[in-house]
Amino acid sequence: MGFSSTKDEGGVTVVAVDGQLIVGNRQELKNLVQDALEEGDRKFLIDFAGTAYIDSSGLGALVSISKKIREHGGELRLAELNEDLRALFELTKLDTLFAIAESRTEALANF
Repeated sequence: MGFSSTKDEGGVTVVAVDGQLIVGNRQELKNLVQDALEEGDRKFLIDFAGTAYIDSSGLGALVSISKKIREHGGELRLAELNEDLRALFELTKLDTLFAIAESRTEALANF
């Protein structure tokens, strides 16, 4: 369980969330994005292909991350939400805040 970060050929920082995004690890994700912002990265994709669960603090962390990226003139996209996660984003209306793509490929093509 955790996070991994890579950069694609287009300069997009791709963060994969493995397992869960919960109160116990949300700060790790926030720190990872903050470090990338400080290094000059401005395009971010968070890939949830390996994610089974996001709790309310995880959702809050995503909102906070999105705000911070926008403040730096950047852009955030989300991809690979499973059916349950997509329903969670729709229920909380966060699907209107985030650009959500079906696949990593689709998200990267739209940057």
